[in-house]
Amino acid sequence: MKYIAFAVVLILLNIQRIYAGPPFDTDDPETVRFKHWEYYISSINTYQTGVWAGTSPHIELNYGLIPNVQVHLLLPMNYYYSRSHGADFGYAETEFGVKFRFIKETDNSPQIGTFPILEIPTVNNSEFSNGKTKIYIPVWLQKSWGKLTTYGGAGYWINPGTNNKNWIFSGWEIQYDFSKYITLGGELYFHSADTKSTKSETGFNLGGSINPTEKFHFIFSFGRTFTRDNIYNSYIGLLWTI
Repeated sequence: MKYIAFAVVLILLNIQRIYAGPPFDTDDPETVRFKHWEYYISSINTYQTGVWAGTSPHIELNYGLIPNVQVHLLLPMNYYYSRSHGADFGYAETEFGVKFRFIKETDNSPQIGTFPILEIPTVNNSEFSNGKTKIYIPVWLQKSWGKLTTYGGAGYWINPGTNNKNWIFSGWEIQYDFSKYITLGGELYFHSADTKSTKSETGFNLGGSINPTEKFHFIFSFGRTFTRDNIYNSYIGLLWTI
């Protein structure tokens, strides 16, 4: 039973989708405006061969601390379900980060920034954390031409723990503002192996936002991997900006 439980935890930790630029895995360098807020309440879901995992929900807060710098906090309530293991639900890790845009966009050059993130074990819950702090160090670029925007980049995850490996995430997204009410886009991403017993994955997500007002947004994405046993992903959330 000890080895079965260990295997279940490994599966859970490896099918969890990373938190990034809602509603996509790929992020951008654009920061929240000075003294403004972003509030998200969202659910990330991952399905793989009879196993569901994700957040239900998670809360994300972003604040424009100074011009070109935003602070970030994400509080996830995690869930996991499989027919053989049953259901687990609980809180484990708090995500904290600081996004810094060090090059602004011009007509001829993109904006560029970085967004270091810490995933910090907060509650002793071995079902959703191995008790080790994880660190992500990315670089992101973005360029817009009227209603068309594209962004992407890559980052390195420091991922301590038994059987774990440090890993790389890279992705690129493109989106178009069809009107002030609808923005749609998609991303391609690559995720190297994060444990000694798993393989790298490549996948895509399609989604965007529906914007009833300038402050309220319904954001969503759906996608799957091309490799690693066909993992299906979804993101559904509400965003309030002030």
